[in-house]
Amino acid sequence: MTEVEAPNSDVEIVIITGMSGAGKTVAMQSFEDLGFYCIDNLPPELLVTFLDLMMKSENRMRRIAAVMDTRGGNLFDSLIGALDNLLRMEGVSSRILFLDAEDETLVRRYKETRRSHPLAEGGLPLEGIQKERLLLSEMRGRARTIINTSNLKPRALREKIISEFSSQEDISFTLNFLSFGFKHGMPIDADVVFDVRFLPNPFYIQELKPKTGLEKEVYDYVLKWNDTQMLIDKLTDLFKFLIPQYKNEGKSQVVIAFGCTGGQHRSVTLAEFFGGRFKEEYRTFITHRDIEKRKD
Repeated sequence: MTEVEAPNSDVEIVIITGMSGAGKTVAMQSFEDLGFYCIDNLPPELLVTFLDLMMKSENRMRRIAAVMDTRGGNLFDSLIGALDNLLRMEGVSSRILFLDAEDETLVRRYKETRRSHPLAEGGLPLEGIQKERLLLSEMRGRARTIINTSNLKPRALREKIISEFSSQEDISFTLNFLSFGFKHGMPIDADVVFDVRFLPNPFYIQELKPKTGLEKEVYDYVLKWNDTQMLIDKLTDLFKFLIPQYKNEGKSQVVIAFGCTGGQHRSVTLAEFFGGRFKEEYRTFITHRDIEKRKD
């Protein structure tokens, strides 16, 4: 499997906080798609210690998102002090994302999920929401980014976060071109599957039979036929249309599979070809599932 690599820089941390029920779970998943290392419900007093360890680690994470909210109880009281200490750390850039929603919306969400508010203490959800809003008032005032999710579906919130926090070096969408052999079973993780068994088979050429599509002789043999070139032209047009549609729909990755009989020759060649064709436009992986399962 192959991929493209990117450069190093200081540590960036985003503190995700806000009202319970306002979408912090969706937010954390969105940051994961952006390549952030995500931590849920980190005790504030451990924040600086954790970042200090990350800075000293050889395999440090450059981008971190930490969810901190009132679930921590009394520990949440130390968050303001932890943020002040964070501002004094060299090599660390930080910002706060505050997720909010109208009281009516939050009450409705709690009723729909049948969950109790963490601060309601057995009382009405609205009582817990009002307590939490008071506790979070200073955090809201410090936040650089505030998103009101009252009228946002999860997908729209995800798009807003990605738009706000992505950068040119973000790798939030990946392509994986997969080769496989039908005799070993269909891949269960493919989004699109193409059967290329109609193409001339190198298996029946004595000198090509023991080789794979990773070798030039087989690669050139599969690509030299008019049927192969017509297929490539049509699939290139299809992929240019299809891949951006998947990306715009919110998928973080797309798996496009090519299948031949054994997963050695034709499927490998086409996965290699299209992996090379699209690697400049997207973060691209090439996986050959069955290339080691050769049987005479």
